[in-house]
Amino acid sequence: MQGRVNLPGAEELFRSTAPTQPPPTPPQASRASGRVRHEEKITVYISSDELINLEAARLTLRKAGINADRGKIVRAAVAAALADLDARGEQATIVARLGD
Repeated sequence: MQGRVNLPGAEELFRSTAPTQPPPTPPQASRASGRVRHEEKITVYISSDELINLEAARLTLRKAGINADRGKIVRAAVAAALADLDARGEQATIVARLGD
């Protein structure tokens, strides 16, 4: 008679696969996260012209040797806007654009 097979328990099957890292410092938080698995999701509605401009930006970046999908470009733009807001406060570009 052969021995019994040891199967993994629930703790092993349902363990977290996310790397454990300390929370980001403010400068790290302002950088774009790049292509990683994200835990949160938002839906953003944009116009056809904005989508065409986003795709044109992606192609321009590709010509410059930077391969980025639209999501990565949006995350980089959000990170840049938030860093500018953090650094310049009421003088930030986003304040002017949203204040109209």
